[in-house]
Amino acid sequence: VQLQASGGGLVQAGDSLRLSCAASGRAFSVYGMGWFRQAPGKEREFVAAINWSGGRTSYADSVKGRFTVSRDNAKNTVYLQMDSLKPEDTAVYYCAAVGPYYRGSFHDTDEYRYWGQGTLVTVSS
Repeated sequence: VQLQASGGGLVQAGDSLRLSCAASGRAFSVYGMGWFRQAPGKEREFVAAINWSGGRTSYADSVKGRFTVSRDNAKNTVYLQMDSLKPEDTAVYYCAAVGPYYRGSFHDTDEYRYWGQGTLVTVSS
């Protein structure tokens, strides 16, 4: 699976942004998909994830209620809608794919097999 993240940019606090992650290669629809982010000087952290069917999602506490993850298996794409953005959301955002029909917690970066290249989100105050 090859992953290509896009949609990052410079926005102001309170604005919205939607990230996309387009997948190619093996059957996208069987993979769970996650979003992670890494701010300068910090470790990569879990943001949100969605299971293969779209029926289960998971969010970090820091983004719960502001971010929404979704997927369109017909378009081989997963999305991260980010609302009410804060300066602390500034980071490089990565999408990643975890194993077919995955049933775990989604939070562990080591469980993800494939990673996209990242897209930079900068939120100014």
